Amino acid sequence: MFFGWNRRREVPENFFLYGPSGSGKSSLGKELAQNLKLDFHDLDAEIETRADKSIATIFADEGESGFRIREKQMLQEVVATRHGVIALGGGALLDPENKALVSREGVVLCLTAPLETLLERLHQEHDRPLLEGDRREEMLRLLEARSDHYDSFPRRLDTADLILEEAVREAQIVLGAFRIQGMGLGYDVRVKPGSLKDIGASLRERGLLGPIVVVSDKNVGRLYSGRVGASLRKTNYEEHGMLFPAGEVNKTIETVMQLWDGFARARMERKSTVIALGGGVVGDLAGFAAATFLRGVPWVNVPTSMLAMVDACVGGKTGANLPQGKNLIGAFHAPSLVLVDPETLSTLPEIELRNGLAEAVKTGMIDDLVLFELFESGQDAAHSKLEEIVRRALAVKIKIIEQDPYESGLREVLNLGHTVGHAVEVVSDFKVHHGEAVAIGMVAEARLSQHLGLAEEGLVERLVSALQGINLPVEVPEGLDRDSLVAAMKMDKKRAMGKLRFSLPIRLGEVKTGFEIDATEVMGLLG
Repeated sequence: MFFGWNRRREVPENFFLYGPSGSGKSSLGKELAQNLKLDFHDLDAEIETRADKSIATIFADEGESGFRIREKQMLQEVVATRHGVIALGGGALLDPENKALVSREGVVLCLTAPLETLLERLHQEHDRPLLEGDRREEMLRLLEARSDHYDSFPRRLDTADLILEEAVREAQIVLGAFRIQGMGLGYDVRVKPGSLKDIGASLRERGLLGPIVVVSDKNVGRLYSGRVGASLRKTNYEEHGMLFPAGEVNKTIETVMQLWDGFARARMERKSTVIALGGGVVGDLAGFAAATFLRGVPWVNVPTSMLAMVDACVGGKTGANLPQGKNLIGAFHAPSLVLVDPETLSTLPEIELRNGLAEAVKTGMIDDLVLFELFESGQDAAHSKLEEIVRRALAVKIKIIEQDPYESGLREVLNLGHTVGHAVEVVSDFKVHHGEAVAIGMVAEARLSQHLGLAEEGLVERLVSALQGINLPVEVPEGLDRDSLVAAMKMDKKRAMGKLRFSLPIRLGEVKTGFEIDATEVMGLLG
């Protein structure tokens, strides 16, 4: 049995759903496969089709041992020939060889739910040979016997209190697997530790072509371009590298012109691929150069900074700065793939890590209370869960940009903190880093919301506490001229009819857009 788009891959990408009967493997699996544009396979249904009889009949005729033999054979066949989202029977991985096989060939998500929830979901299903007799007693026995086994899987999801749509979203967060719709044909986003060494295979399985130009800055290139290049050569790509000096000051049209020249020297064609390996500056510049070379060539975003991972790597917004302000030139050009390797965060300076965490706090404020509360637990808690922070922040942004891919309305919520923040960056001559500036901007804009009578009581205090807990600033530096800040805000691309345009927080989980405020009113709140 299959469900999906039958998008054949040269290299398998498998997501195995496992757990006790009633945990939601089949229903969740179908929706997850649809969201990821992958095929869906139900191992028990495949066994029944091959045997031409039900699972209950197989148990009656051949016993559990006979069923397990069939199950093992079918699992090996499915893994070898049919890839995608695969729902497994509740005991399929008790066999160590089966468990080793799926661990090599994909990622396992173990679904769980309390006893009462499982029984309620199964109350109309009668063909459950391992639950014959007193169903409650037999289910409890199975759960107790398999407790340590289910606990051995690191990726777990309790489905008890989730409707199907919520369960699918949480499954994608735990798996670090998303597919963004709404800009062209859509593109995959994968969060996977160690994925840099497999980047060549990831490009091959999606049909991306060479020659490939890997664009990076000199800091990131020194660390990771060799690893990426080796993977590309291993998969028979013609590969070229381009490096430019690191830093926001190099996010200019002059750098873009250098990239265009390099693309031409590499003899890139319309179907050739650009890889952006680095932080947000690299992604913006390489993506913009790809958008405009030969009227648009495919590109792959491989973010290596926390800031790029949680914010800039998805959405297809590319561009460069002008002396008058940030991102005043650019284009929407969606990548063909976003590949996030959290292991690159291990080499990130502390200041750059904090930069990204500021954007993650923002996404928590917009639509993820779990994420925001994680930051309220302090710096140690945040540092211990960096991969989860990346996955949760990406889920928020993806949800928003799918509904508003070209920033015509809803997507403006992502500008929270940025109207003031961009001005702080520019006036400080970028001595205040982007994340620090966004943190300052979020607090200033929360105070503006409070001043206008919009913000929930205590919101500013919770935001300040969360930001200070991860060592981010919350006040505009004293040395920055306030008139210059307002002038910089007036150059912001979000201005409307000469007024400053803000997205303002109302409460945790709610940010409203489209507030047009006079500059003099903002001036008084900058301290």
